[in-house]
Amino acid sequence: MNQPDAQGNAPLDHNAGSGGFVLPPIAQVPAGWTFAALTLGLGGGLLLAFAAPRALPGVLAVAGPVGELWLRALQATIVPLVSALIFTGVFQTVRTASAGEMARRSLGWFVAVLVFASVVALTVPTFLLRALPVPASAAAALRASLGGAVPATLPGIADYLRSIVPANVIDAAANDHMLPLILFMTAFALAVTRLVPAQRDLIAQFFAAIAGAMLVVIGWVLALAPIGVLALSLTVAAKSGAAAVGALAHYIVVVTASGAVVWLAAYPFAVLVARQPLGRFARNLVPVQVFALSTQSSLASLPAMLDACERLGLRRATAEFVLPLAVALFRATSPAMNLGVVVYVAHWYGVPLTPGTMASGFVMAILVSLSSVSLPGTISFIASVGPIALAMGVPVAPLALLVAVEVVPDLMRTLGNVTFDVAVTAAVDRFARGNDPDPA
Repeated sequence: MNQPDAQGNAPLDHNAGSGGFVLPPIAQVPAGWTFAALTLGLGGGLLLAFAAPRALPGVLAVAGPVGELWLRALQATIVPLVSALIFTGVFQTVRTASAGEMARRSLGWFVAVLVFASVVALTVPTFLLRALPVPASAAAALRASLGGAVPATLPGIADYLRSIVPANVIDAAANDHMLPLILFMTAFALAVTRLVPAQRDLIAQFFAAIAGAMLVVIGWVLALAPIGVLALSLTVAAKSGAAAVGALAHYIVVVTASGAVVWLAAYPFAVLVARQPLGRFARNLVPVQVFALSTQSSLASLPAMLDACERLGLRRATAEFVLPLAVALFRATSPAMNLGVVVYVAHWYGVPLTPGTMASGFVMAILVSLSSVSLPGTISFIASVGPIALAMGVPVAPLALLVAVEVVPDLMRTLGNVTFDVAVTAAVDRFARGNDPDPA
């Protein structure tokens, strides 16, 4: 039988998850081959456009449908995957909150940082895009190449408020109305936590199984990413010319800058909230950050983070409780970069960012971040960014191309996540010392 630790926190099984969510074997996403396919497709498209324009119609007649089929396969996974992940994420969060005072304090800091990161996403990309906008000609060419429908009219505030509560949740799912669907799944997960254990665990296992199966499916789809990205990038480059290359580089800079703001914010947080000396905190994080950049995995960096916490003088009991919890639930840069991607695409396609649209993205970014699992960046990219885009009425078609360059922003994601994981652990330890200065 599991016993609480010295601080009265019930132990958590971070491998199985609260709903019995054990990750199944998932196909490895060939990130290197995908990036190579992007490069080959862009280069081949430009070469065809300038050197062999007569061959272009025949090539596009094949590449266009192949890229569109792959994009459709990606889109088909979003609604069922995210619905199941939202349920398991909310269920796990509620269970964690009942595990003890340290767990509740940790969740409080997690949510506070995620709120800050969402605010960053709604401000930093917009500021950068106003200062350094995508050239209008490039944006128009890429829109024509990638497609994606933009809403003809925007709902008023009354229509927006009515849309939050669906009259038919099945209809909302069928029409990709993500915000009402996600809010319904959140309420449903909260209701399930009030059931008797036998019923509660049965439903949790059901949704965990759906999430696991859909992750296998999206793994299969993304295993074909080199083919799909090659077809899409060749089509885009052939139709838009060199504008495609410049727009992708511009996108990488803007989205990575959003993550960098969150990463840098971890240092004043460690100083002001956790009362850690800046120099000591920065020095002890360097080995963690180097390891994280080499692996691009917060989970793989867990031993290095535990070692850094020991060198920072944090209590072992705190680090061993908070860090696994952070790896399971907390991705500090996710709202900033996921929502930042959607804000970028909205500017790209000319979708107005109304207060209602931004509120939808704000809520969705936080919920999706708490419901994500430790997966390769390309899989979590589609599962996390897709529902935010659908909730904000932003086309998801560009995501199939942007996933090919995710290997670059993903470095900043991992860097910011591990830095804030240690910073939040230090903050939790500081307040735990105040309440329990001598746990022995």
